[in-house]
Amino acid sequence: MFISVLDLFKIGIGPSSSHTMGPMVAARDFVNLAKKYFLTRHDPQDIAIRCTLKGSLALTGRGHATDRAVALGLHGYSPEDVASEDLDSIVARIWDSQSVSIDDTHTAVFSASRDIIFDQGKALPEHPNGMIFDLVGQSQNILLSETYFSIGGGFISTHAEINQLVAPLKMEDATSYLYGFDSARSMLEMSVNSKLSIADMKRLNELQHLSEEALNQGLDAIWLSMQRCTKNGLMMDGYLPGGLNLPRRAKGLHQQLVDKPGDANINDWLCAYAMAVNEENATGHMVVTAPTNGAAGVIPATLYYFMNHENGTIEQVRTFLLTASAIGGIIKHRSSISGAEVGCQGEVGSAASMAAAGLCAVRNGSPQQIENAAEIALEHHLGMTCDPVRGLVQVPCIERNGFGAIKAYTAASLAIRGSGQHLIPLDDCIAAMKQTGMEMSEKFKETSLGGLAVNITEC
Repeated sequence: MFISVLDLFKIGIGPSSSHTMGPMVAARDFVNLAKKYFLTRHDPQDIAIRCTLKGSLALTGRGHATDRAVALGLHGYSPEDVASEDLDSIVARIWDSQSVSIDDTHTAVFSASRDIIFDQGKALPEHPNGMIFDLVGQSQNILLSETYFSIGGGFISTHAEINQLVAPLKMEDATSYLYGFDSARSMLEMSVNSKLSIADMKRLNELQHLSEEALNQGLDAIWLSMQRCTKNGLMMDGYLPGGLNLPRRAKGLHQQLVDKPGDANINDWLCAYAMAVNEENATGHMVVTAPTNGAAGVIPATLYYFMNHENGTIEQVRTFLLTASAIGGIIKHRSSISGAEVGCQGEVGSAASMAAAGLCAVRNGSPQQIENAAEIALEHHLGMTCDPVRGLVQVPCIERNGFGAIKAYTAASLAIRGSGQHLIPLDDCIAAMKQTGMEMSEKFKETSLGGLAVNITEC
């Protein structure tokens, strides 16, 4: 299997890769389908677009800004387009618009407040994050319809594609890559036989599509974006949007650590950095899917700590990201990174596993120790639910990223002090996560129908 590091880590906006970025990509794709539809039809007529959100998208979409994302996508915006823009101004401009431009000839009637439908009935059977886009004619007949699924990390698939996907993810034939590992076991075997590191194998796979310069530029851009959202979060105060009236805490926490560094420990720094990123995510600002937005703080916090407190280098950043993406690709291939599919174990758990592997690699861990670090971190997130209060990516999500970074750091440290031999292989831990997610009640999979989301007394 192969998934590029530059696809797994995507620059976009908060608060959710599956509920914000995925729907934006799907909406934009539907407009392109409508353009193709009218290429062979020259009869202008009154048309309209509507979007029906299903499952988790309907239940927590308002808190995750799914409606804003759909409107942005239909107006031609992509997540990366708006990552550096004043998003509130763009949304304010398009929200009250009554139409969407399809091409030079066709304009569809569309009102975001009227034509985005939150259908809280039964979810579509293929995946909990479903959405149906319809192009409707003047007699209310459906001219064109497409069903999309937002499968985590900003990835989408159509109805026709999803049953052909693995986990679900479009995969290229492993035999077409020098090191097309599809499991941790095959990854380790290839590493032993080739005497290459995990990062080196991943790099060689990437270079079959990209030049070395393009790959390094892409990795460096990911790291610069991670730094930027961390630093932005450490400078911002005020309250988070959404109605919970939660104050930002990362800036104040960080200032305490700076003022009295002798009183600070590793956990304090990791929490400050992770919370800074996820407060930016909760505000809808620029973040990097790592591998999702709900878990966007774990990997940046771990890497930011390593670079600023342990004098890391840019080459080590690249090694970290390549190693982390190798682990993330295996998890996505063999299970899921979607909170709506397997709970938060698939989001923060996967991020912690990836971060632990990356940190172990830049500390010169062996491939066996790296695999061990990834397994330790994931193992201690098994069973973690996704139960966001009010459907907002704030409680427990922001603090949870801090704890994910702490677990990643601890897992890497434990693995480095071991031989790499351990009882539970990473592949078995991933299988346990998938089984746990399949048997987990829908109430605890990003629906806000259980757990903390319904057991809170607001004062």
